[in-house]
Amino acid sequence: MLVGHSYGGAVISEAAVGDPDVKALVYIAAFAPDKGESALGLSNKYPGSTLGETLNSVPFPLPDGGTGTDLYIKPEKFHDQFAADVPAAQTDLMAATQRPVAASALEEKATTPAWKTVPSWYLLATQDKNIPPVAQRFMADRAHSHTVEINASHAVSVSHPQAVTNLIDQAATATTH
Repeated sequence: MLVGHSYGGAVISEAAVGDPDVKALVYIAAFAPDKGESALGLSNKYPGSTLGETLNSVPFPLPDGGTGTDLYIKPEKFHDQFAADVPAAQTDLMAATQRPVAASALEEKATTPAWKTVPSWYLLATQDKNIPPVAQRFMADRAHSHTVEINASHAVSVSHPQAVTNLIDQAATATTH
């Protein structure tokens, strides 16, 4: 079983293709792109994401001599944007230790999505300001995912860890019998 949160959903969708050992995909407020789609495109397909206006762009050197761009959520915007249902003291630490995402990763187009052949589960965060809930619903429905909706921010694994665990357990139980 592969589990992905946010951009990690695009990663598991690609990683599971053709791997007979992967019996389930679990998306946690995540991207589940189809062939030719990108995370950025899916996020912008529907209204509701306020992520763009909260980002700091930081250039970094690429091995070929070019320049890439890392994206960070501005620390003062982090709580409301990413984890509004998590205590501020905790989100202050999360903001200070956040890992960036390369802009190119959000723009990369999917090839063959594993959700077309591997059963999937989807935890939809209804208060997500990064991936609009309507986009999450679109992806979950299209993938015929077993879907659970939680009144939570994008940081649902922090604010509702038991709901995440329960969905992973459901996927594991369903695919081992």
